[in-house]
Amino acid sequence: MLSLSFRFSCFTHSSSSHRRLLFLLPSPTISQCCFSVKPIKQNNGNNLQSSSSFSKGSPFSGLEDVFVSFLFGKKRATDVAHMVWKHVVQKGDTVIDATCGNGFDTLALLNLVADESHNGYVYALDIQKDALDKTSLLLEESLSSNEKQHVKLFNICHSKMEEVVQSNAFVRLVAFNLGYLPGGDKEIITRSETTLLALEAAKRILIPGGLISIVVYVGHPGGREELEVVETFAARLSVENWICCKLQMLNRPCAPIPIFLFRR
Repeated sequence: MLSLSFRFSCFTHSSSSHRRLLFLLPSPTISQCCFSVKPIKQNNGNNLQSSSSFSKGSPFSGLEDVFVSFLFGKKRATDVAHMVWKHVVQKGDTVIDATCGNGFDTLALLNLVADESHNGYVYALDIQKDALDKTSLLLEESLSSNEKQHVKLFNICHSKMEEVVQSNAFVRLVAFNLGYLPGGDKEIITRSETTLLALEAAKRILIPGGLISIVVYVGHPGGREELEVVETFAARLSVENWICCKLQMLNRPCAPIPIFLFRR
């Protein structure tokens, strides 16, 4: 019988390594397994606890079926990210697509935040002008002129998001797709040093109840190094103020890895 191995990791700053829950599951049908895990929390004395379900009020509550679908290849990493966004983002919010690429995440985010009172904004950033052009074309084809006013496009590095987002903005979500532009020059990739700066910036501007969403593509040179930087950043966040987790397929080493950092 074929089996899939799946790791759900929760990061804690109390140790140099993060704690892992490992599942080895048979893969005939989704109906033959269930997946329900509560992110690890730190108690006095650095003891760790887990339970059979996600804590109430966490953005992951009610998404167990989505995670199982990812486990069995029924959903992509970006699909999982979009489902988590829906549990966090509200109409009228300000959100940031830190690496807008071809614009599909930008469009998905706009559908979550735009409302009839003309509140809600998506700041879409990319260091490649080609990416901004593709995003602009997608928005032109998909949106009305009024809807397009909710999107602000910037040809800058994701590490400079604080330079373009209004100082009084309440940012609910910062989303990253790390790697290279699909269909573009594979030599142009996000870099671990600027990604770390971008994560620090996202941490500073995110409101309580907000989310940093990251999909890390590791199947290219530099991808593993960037993953390590993201994991180290997450592991140092206070467990009192953050819920941090990643979903990883152990026997698919090049599969994209969704990582979610939720500010309590």
